[in-house]
Amino acid sequence: MLQAYLTELNRIKMLEPEEEAALWEGYKLEGDINCRQQLIEQYQPLVFKQAMRITTNRDLVMDIIQEGTVGLIEAAGNYDHSKGVAFSLYAQHRIRGRMLDYLQREGKATTLSIDQTMHETDGKEVPLLAYLKDTATDIVGMTEQNYFIEQMGQAFKRLPTKEQLVLAGVYRNDQRPQQLANELNMSLTHIYRLQKQGIRRLRGMLSKLMSEFKND
Repeated sequence: MLQAYLTELNRIKMLEPEEEAALWEGYKLEGDINCRQQLIEQYQPLVFKQAMRITTNRDLVMDIIQEGTVGLIEAAGNYDHSKGVAFSLYAQHRIRGRMLDYLQREGKATTLSIDQTMHETDGKEVPLLAYLKDTATDIVGMTEQNYFIEQMGQAFKRLPTKEQLVLAGVYRNDQRPQQLANELNMSLTHIYRLQKQGIRRLRGMLSKLMSEFKND
């Protein structure tokens, strides 16, 4: 089922801005359900992207995608195309919210998220994904992301214990660095250092795999 879904994703052709605008006009002003369906299909890659950022469990992926699609449909119904806000920005929060609600409702375990930020010593926040993968990936091109994250999970288990504690605290448990420093009885500088070392080790362990992704 997942492979069939990915095949369909790869067949999606991105609409030109004027084409998408015409679909929103048809749906919102004329109530054309066919226009709505085309818009939902157009933004399915956004659902897949959010799913890959939440879970690495292959058995959960399709359930997560189904929940995200419900969120996408709800977002399309509530979206006001006349306000000039990009639908992708508007919809992603509803999509992600439906997915997370499902995991919590079903008692499913989530995994280390790569859709988080890393706090640098100069106060800047940098996405964790930016440290693990140098090149930007388009939405449809993320069809192999699930496997990549699974490998990252295995690499994470091989990190030194303190680095695991810091990365898990910041990225899995959503703890602030200062809170983590207090709990682990470490200085904030030490927390940042372990955080950065852990990311560097992950990149080293995954360098060959990341190279393969870049060359695909």
